[in-house]
Amino acid sequence: MGPLSPRLLMKRGRPKSDRLGRIRSLDLSGLKLLSEHLDPKLLSRLKQLQELDLSNNQLEMLPDNLGLSRLRVLRCCNNQLGDVTALCQFPQLEELSLEGNPFLTVSDNLKVSFLLPKLRKVNGKDASSTCSQVENLNRELTSRVQMISEELVASGGTQVHEADIPEKSPKATAVQEPKARPVACKRPDDVPLNLSPNKRVCTSPLAQVKGRPTGSDGSQPTLQLEPLYFLQCHSKDNSPKDLSTQLWACAFEPAWEEGHPGATSQSVATCGGEAVCVIDCQTGIVLHKYKAPGEEFFSVAWTALTVVTQSGHKKRWNVLAAAGLRGQVRLLHVRAGFCCGVIRAHKKAIATLCFSPTHETHLFTASYDKRIILWDIGVPNEDYTFQASQLLTLDTTSTPLRLCPVASCPDAYLLAGCEGGCCCWDVRLDQPQKRRVCEVKFIFSEGSQAPGQRVDGLAFVNEDVVASKGNGGLGTIWLWSWSQTWVSRGSQSTVAVVVLARLQWSLTELAYFSLSTCPAKGIVLCGDEEGNVWIYDVRHILMQQPPLPAAPQAPTQILKWPQPRALSQTVTRTMVNTVVANSTFTYLTALTDSNIVAIWGGD
Repeated sequence: MGPLSPRLLMKRGRPKSDRLGRIRSLDLSGLKLLSEHLDPKLLSRLKQLQELDLSNNQLEMLPDNLGLSRLRVLRCCNNQLGDVTALCQFPQLEELSLEGNPFLTVSDNLKVSFLLPKLRKVNGKDASSTCSQVENLNRELTSRVQMISEELVASGGTQVHEADIPEKSPKATAVQEPKARPVACKRPDDVPLNLSPNKRVCTSPLAQVKGRPTGSDGSQPTLQLEPLYFLQCHSKDNSPKDLSTQLWACAFEPAWEEGHPGATSQSVATCGGEAVCVIDCQTGIVLHKYKAPGEEFFSVAWTALTVVTQSGHKKRWNVLAAAGLRGQVRLLHVRAGFCCGVIRAHKKAIATLCFSPTHETHLFTASYDKRIILWDIGVPNEDYTFQASQLLTLDTTSTPLRLCPVASCPDAYLLAGCEGGCCCWDVRLDQPQKRRVCEVKFIFSEGSQAPGQRVDGLAFVNEDVVASKGNGGLGTIWLWSWSQTWVSRGSQSTVAVVVLARLQWSLTELAYFSLSTCPAKGIVLCGDEEGNVWIYDVRHILMQQPPLPAAPQAPTQILKWPQPRALSQTVTRTMVNTVVANSTFTYLTALTDSNIVAIWGGD
């Protein structure tokens, strides 16, 4: 027999009655109830129930058929709920409390407002503003569907079957008509830029490259991307006039896909100024915004922890680490919207950080104090707080700028792009030394990127090939082999990398344009000083047998910064210093030095 019984319900119900059908208010809080304890046959006998308190239990879900059709007030605080869909069985619900459910997202407020049309209060706050957002979004979607249907009718109502869809011509231009997408419902404190409907994507003028795969007529296939949103969600005092806040880093949130450990979602975290934002790239909605007055965030990184709930079930929990000027790492519980841990990692600013791809709790932090520290953040306790411990300290001779665990052996070696060059450390934890110096420094052929020269871009394209850039190779991104370079090392402390290819990039002498890669698609990305995004599909290079072409390879595509007519007239020139794409390359996010987050989307 479960913990709930007619006798217990009558004892905790109001008004006091010997019949369940007369109870109007029921308090079932603090009983350590599990989801399976909510017996629909028993609870459906509460025909007159209007108020139910299920707070401070261990509920992971609500059964779909509780039969409480008259319920008007529901309290489910401090449980383990992970979904709100089951709430649609309470159409008369007016007040709802869901605080303290760490697996619910901030965007679930939008969902409950859609599911419950009579809802007046959520977590003690007026729900009218949230309902208004849902209504606006629904109205926009309805309008767009109606417009599409009218166009279909006007064209004769032609039905297109899958077999009738023609293949895209290889001659098709990359300039596309904007697709019908939901218009973002921005939070009141997020400032959108004025966009015209004329959105442009421009391909590189260097379209044909020797050895590159081509279409049937010899044309270069392009990646179909279009600008979707331009946001100013990091503005000081939410001012639309703030075009000076520097945005530094962004990272896509992990997505659980069995067999694809590096998969990411359509949600991206961005940092700049005193704020960290999490944005839904499909809608342009800022799902969460975390501020730390007096801080300036330089870097963000995600990890997906496996936590065990109080009922013994395992759940994945995405945690966002953010760090910057103060030398502290903040561990953010994005779904619940609060900071659940602070690591006082360094005495000087943290330039960058990254999690180990194999150990979900291992975090590397790199600081202007010329140290890289490996931390174990642990798993959160029952109060959702962390207790971090220090595992290793790696000394550098110059400021580390980019961190990159070696893809084929991330538990053994760490690469870092530094002001003084590209360095490598042994990070195996079975070695006795807990403080280590750089084991190898890498130099580049033809006198470029020699020791002492900055490497400000570093990322693996696959398990072996590394992409890097720096001030020693003007206008060049280098692709080189980790395995071939390591084999040729011997006992040397300075090693020349085995270069596979060079990619043509901007001739700017400016620094700190961070490159990134999309390993699943074989793509390298980098911004430049004119607001462009350089895109390289390097799969043909990775498959090509030596000798490879000596000439630098042109980009597959260059996304041009929109013309002033598409943006505020005050934003006519900007630098894209960071650009990342999600694992499926359906969304691309670029950060600028003029406080603009640009989101591009594709098929």
